[in-house]
Amino acid sequence: MILEARQVSKSIDTGTHRVDILRGIDLQIPAGQFVAIMGASGSGKSTLLGLLAGLDAPTSGRIFIDGQDITGLSEDQLAIVRGRKIGFVFQSYQLIPTLTAEENVLLPYELAGGDVSAGTARARELLESVGLSGRLDHYPVQLSGGEQQRVALARAFMGRPPILMADEPTGNLDSGNGAHVLDLLITLNRREGATLVLVTHDISLTRHADRVITLRDGMVVADQLRASEVPSGAAP
Repeated sequence: MILEARQVSKSIDTGTHRVDILRGIDLQIPAGQFVAIMGASGSGKSTLLGLLAGLDAPTSGRIFIDGQDITGLSEDQLAIVRGRKIGFVFQSYQLIPTLTAEENVLLPYELAGGDVSAGTARARELLESVGLSGRLDHYPVQLSGGEQQRVALARAFMGRPPILMADEPTGNLDSGNGAHVLDLLITLNRREGATLVLVTHDISLTRHADRVITLRDGMVVADQLRASEVPSGAAP
């Protein structure tokens, strides 16, 4: 399994009482699967994504990334795992305003010590694949919201991560731009062959997913495979 959660819980102590955000989550995600995590606001879906990515630590339970137990790793060790294994697409784009589109895409690759000439060629290829070959030298302020999110998509795929995580990636976009960004995300993911974990509250965004996991009150209440993903002879 590329991602696994074993009896994962997350709680916050407010000083007067404890808030249970996640309650005993068991989850296995095989390599190459497109998983949509659904749930209303406050259901715990973004918290779960953060735990699976090693951005936060569970109160109890264990998280595995590509077979490695990351639960007890230091922040420096987690940063290395994330850099090698995971690409991120956030709702708020997270672009650096003083860097051009091309420089934003290149940055994580350069920080990882990648070859600049090879990286530049790949960055331009990715930006072309999301329709931004004419925007290489533009800064984020010169780009629309949809264009900024497309830069973020290209950046997420830059290091060829085996896992891509997207947290409400179309939440700040209108319906037209949102649909276009989602289509680009799915197309790029299929081309690159990464495992895709998408968090959303919008059921329309799950139509292409191999699997839909629904959370409610911090627990998995449904875990449904599409018919094409059900093993031969198994019940759908």
